[in-house]
Parts: sequence; C-alpha cells; structure tokens
Amino acid sequence: RVSFSVRGAWKQATRGSTSTRGANAHARSRAPLLVTAASTERQIDIQEVAAAVDSKLLLPKGLYCESHHQALRRPTRTVMVGNVKLGSEHPIVRQTMTTSDTRDVEATVAEVKKCADAGAEMVRITVQGMVEAKACAEIKRRLMADGYTTPLIADIHFAPKVALAVAECFDKIRINPGNFADGRKKFEDILYETDAEYNAELDEIEEVFTPLVLKCKENGVAMRIGTNHGSLSARTLSRYGDTPNGMVESAFEFARICRKHDYHNFIFSMKASNPLVMVQAYRLLASEMYALGWDYPLHLGVTEAGEGEDGRMKSSIGIGALLLDGLGDTIRVSLTEASHLEMEPCTRLRDLGMKACAEKIGVDEFVEQGRDFKSFGRRVSELPMQREGDAIDVRNILHRDGSVISAVTPAMLASEDAFYRDLGTKLAVGMPLRDIATADSVFLREIPAATDEK
Repeated sequence: RVSFSVRGAWKQATRGSTSTRGANAHARSRAPLLVTAASTERQIDIQEVAAAVDSKLLLPKGLYCESHHQALRRPTRTVMVGNVKLGSEHPIVRQTMTTSDTRDVEATVAEVKKCADAGAEMVRITVQGMVEAKACAEIKRRLMADGYTTPLIADIHFAPKVALAVAECFDKIRINPGNFADGRKKFEDILYETDAEYNAELDEIEEVFTPLVLKCKENGVAMRIGTNHGSLSARTLSRYGDTPNGMVESAFEFARICRKHDYHNFIFSMKASNPLVMVQAYRLLASEMYALGWDYPLHLGVTEAGEGEDGRMKSSIGIGALLLDGLGDTIRVSLTEASHLEMEPCTRLRDLGMKACAEKIGVDEFVEQGRDFKSFGRRVSELPMQREGDAIDVRNILHRDGSVISAVTPAMLASEDAFYRDLGTKLAVGMPLRDIATADSVFLREIPAATDEK
C-alpha cells in the first residue's frame, strides 16, 4: 500500500540488508516462531490460546493489520506514561532522546525543555549507572518546578538495579531484552543444544526482571520492552539468529513475566537500523499479538537512522510504511542531530499516520494472494518487449529495477531548479545530473504551448 517516489532511496536505505551470525543463521531464519513458557510451565501452543479468545479479536491466519487495502488503526489498550495516554484511542505521541551527559543536570534540563518546546510529548534520557540515576531525580524535580510535566523515560541497558532506582522518579522505563539480565556484558556465543538448556536461563531472567515489574506496577510507571536487532542475547541468537523471529520471541519472554504479575502498563518496540528488517519485525509482532489476543501499543523507530536526507528517508520508509498499516502509537525519528530537530520530521510522520487512518486512505478492496508479510521479495514480472513499428520506445521509459515515473504539469516547468529537484536530479553549476534517485520518465497530461520558452 505504500509507494516510494525514489527507487534509489530504498536501495540505499536497505543496502547491507540482514547480517547473519553463525553458519546456521539462514536455516534459523526459516524457523517458525516458538512461544515458550518459563521452565516450570508447559510449552504454550499459540493456536490453543487463540482458540480461547473472542473470535472478534482475531484476524485470519497470516494477517498483521486491520486491513490490507486501507489504513485502519490497530485497536490497542491505553497505556499511561505520566500524564500522556498511549494507544489507538489517542493521537500518535511524538518523542525524542537527549544527547547531553545525564550527569550534567543543567544541560539535560535545558535540552528537555528545548525538546518539549519543539513539540516533544515524551523525552527519553540514557541512564548508565547510579550516578546518572541520582541526577535523574534532580532533573525531574527541576523540570516540575519550572512547569514542565513532559514524561521522562529512562533508557536502561545491563543495569537492573539502576532501573529500580530511576523507577522512583521517572514515568517510564525502557529495557532491552537482549541485555537487561546480562549485567556482566559478556556477549558470549553459546550454542544451546536442547530446549531444556535454552529454557534454563528463563528462571534467571525472571528473577532479575520481576523486581522491576513489581516496582513499576506499584508506582504506576510504564515500561517499554524494546528489542534491538543489533543486540539480541546469546540465547536468542543461538536459536533464531539475528532474525525478526528472534526479536519477537525475545520481547515475549519479558512480556510473559509482566503478564504473570498482572502488569499490563507496557508497550513493545522492534527497532533495527535497516528499515526492511524493522518493518518485517513489527508486522510479525503484530501478527503474533493478534493470534494471542494481546493489545499492547507499539513504539516505532529506525535505530541510528543517520542525519540529513538519509536519516529522514530511512525513518520515513520504516515508520511511514507501518503507520499506513495502522500500526504505531508513539514514534521517534532517530537522527544524529540535535534532539529537538527530530520533532519536525516526527510531526510530519505523525500527521501522515493520523490523517491516513482518519480518512481510511487506500485502494478498492481486493483478495491478497501474492504477498507474504514474513518475507520480502520483488513480484515476478516481465517488462514489455520492444517491437518493430512501436510508436514509443519503452526501453527508455521502463526500468528493470523498478520504474519511477513523475507526473509533471506545465506550471512545474516555470522554475528550473525546483523542477530538477522534484525529479530527483543533482544540480552542478545549474545543470541537472542524473542520479540513482532520479525519475526514469515524466508524464504530462497537458503539453506546454510551443511558444513557451520554458
């Protein structure tokens, strides 16, 4: 349902698609998603669970969104983050992340204020250790005293005790399932030969994670279970490789612990630096939640998208595609620029997603027969063959890697520089140069007058 006007941009954004770790990564990528309970419980059968759920909550097997022909927002529960409501019944929430040293209270407070003034509805702050956790309490106090009630999110890696400390003052905790329980930062490559070996570490994860779950439940603090494609645990890599399947199962292990303690004020994210992998992971996550009858909101983002056009392009491809699927309740455009500058592209994407779902934009209803959302591949097709006597040489119109045809009006020809930019050309000394992102052909419904010099 999403079309891109720049063929080369997609190539550039997804270049170096999915990295693999280990000789068996390809085989693992074909493995079905397994939902495994804690070691003291029996294995959970997704279909068995789904059978007990109201059929109105489920979609036909294999679907990941409310509709494949129009934008309809996926129904979710409401999650409270401070005074902000996340979920399908509320506007998509914009957020960003500070770049200042958290220990520098003055600088961090000033940056949060600048982000909030630019439109950020939530701000994430990295919290590496206890020194930063203590600074967070002062940051929150200073902001509240100055009238800034913007919810603050603690970004936690490797530090369960730090998470417990900052849960006393912040509104939301983001944990990474790939490293939350790995306090020693060992990153070992481990091969788990049996299910028993694989499940044995779940007890340790539950022991480490449960105190934070109970603390967040007690304090009314929200949580994001945020999987990163580039930092999956050794357990997950051993069984799934660095695949979307592994990303989803990694998050579900932590979600089951939350649910075990009747804590539901959490959301999911499936971030990757490759928009292709990111989109695939989110769609798989949504599909599995439909099967289980789960309705937790989603945070969307492309990790380390970059700066300038490249960063905005990658985020637009990944976040934009999912918003038009009706997926996503809060978004961040991750740029290697000043944090407040993320708000402009973030707002544009938010508005796109909200408008698309409000107007239910799309196409006429059709029966999906050729697309598998769990994998990406080009549709097989053949270009028209050039025949002797054809009035038009199609070889100069169509491109074998995907044609980009730009619609042009006579009014667009009035300004050369703007026109060339619209076609995706690069300008050098006022002259247009063809680039990988340049349109292949132009289409005019109205021919300019012969007397028009332009």
